[in-house]
Amino acid sequence: MDKYSSIENDNPYLLSKSTIKDPPQSLRGTFQYLGPGFILSAGIVGSGELIATTTLGAKAGFVTFWVILVSCFVKVALQLEFGKHAINSGESTMASLNKLPGPKLGKVNWSICTWLFLMIFKVLQVGGIIGGVALTLNLAFDQISVSYWTWIVAFSVSLLIFRGYYQFVEKFSLTMIGLFTIFTFISLAYLQYTPYALSWFNIVEGLQFKLPPETVVFAIAAFGITGVGGDEIMYYNYWCLEKGYAAYTGPREENEEWIKRAKGWIKVMYIDALLAMIIYTLVTAAFYLLGAAVLHAQSEIPQGYAMVETLSMMYTETLGSNAKSVYLLGAFIVLYSTLFAGLAAWTRVFADTFGQIGLINFYDPTTRKRTIAILAWVFPVIWSLLFLFIKLPVLMVLIGGVSTSIILLVVVFAAFHFRYWRLHEKLRPNKFYDTAFWLSASVIILIGVYGIFKILF
Repeated sequence: MDKYSSIENDNPYLLSKSTIKDPPQSLRGTFQYLGPGFILSAGIVGSGELIATTTLGAKAGFVTFWVILVSCFVKVALQLEFGKHAINSGESTMASLNKLPGPKLGKVNWSICTWLFLMIFKVLQVGGIIGGVALTLNLAFDQISVSYWTWIVAFSVSLLIFRGYYQFVEKFSLTMIGLFTIFTFISLAYLQYTPYALSWFNIVEGLQFKLPPETVVFAIAAFGITGVGGDEIMYYNYWCLEKGYAAYTGPREENEEWIKRAKGWIKVMYIDALLAMIIYTLVTAAFYLLGAAVLHAQSEIPQGYAMVETLSMMYTETLGSNAKSVYLLGAFIVLYSTLFAGLAAWTRVFADTFGQIGLINFYDPTTRKRTIAILAWVFPVIWSLLFLFIKLPVLMVLIGGVSTSIILLVVVFAAFHFRYWRLHEKLRPNKFYDTAFWLSASVIILIGVYGIFKILF
């Protein structure tokens, strides 16, 4: 039995004094408790980096590089606020949203209703991802059709997730991220020995904050998906709880011991989120530069069933024709990691939603695990059917990205409520953090409103 198994067995969603643990004091000790941020990174990489980022680069060239960097940096303050709220309150995401001010439809707060509506479009996004995995496998093993591969992928990811154990989700996610990250940086390095080599002029061009009109929808979608999206920020709460941050802090008490533990575990959570941000920002930037350098130069925009074939050009053009098989392995890893982490999160957030509606008792571990197991089989079937019917994975992912940008507006409202109305006064951050928080929220609101306006008009 490892040191985290007691948290999983006891129920991390109900805080008890029996699970209290002092936070680590050393950096080495802190590293043993990192993980939630890396699960988010696994969920981000496939749809955001491999598809949306490279599509934007292929469409716009280097000029919108700044969009990607802003997207990665600007949202982490909201992620920190959700993680902090999980430690401060011990509440799941939907339990927290259900306590936001505003009207309710029956038992459910307006924010949950809004989220449920927007998730209709997010279903398309994950359908595009499961299609991307199937297309990758079909290119590698074309004797099996895309349709059959779609159902094989759906079955396999359900099989991995239905038992719902946190530790397996964390380790599997981290392994897949590491493998494809290494390959992507090698490919970016080899780019310098080809006709598509990067120059400082390209980087400077991408940092001038220009946004050509024809790239707006692509940019808004990429902003929503790259970095930590609105839905990933909401998921972060569950991974912080299941990692044990709130359980180790214990039920909220008005004493110095609880304050000290809470500050210590919040510090661990900060390191987890910031380290993950550094990693996914570097990977995202690498993907964008590959797309801008290779695909834009050849006017190749990933679309339809040719998506994976087009994306593979980034690697065959830099590493040679023999790299295609290696790319297919890498593409499978990165897309499958997103599918894997996404399904793990969807099963939890929807089970939590059903609990808030009153359909199940989310806090009963047996009921929660049974619901997660059922949803782990249901969602991949829905995603597969949508992909096989629509057959436009890039468009499906971009539609989901626009929806994610709108979800971010709900996340901003919730983060403000957590920060100024729910946070224990002795846990309030310094002025530097608040400045970053306000800047983050302002940028997200401006881009979200601008995106809605451009799409509608």
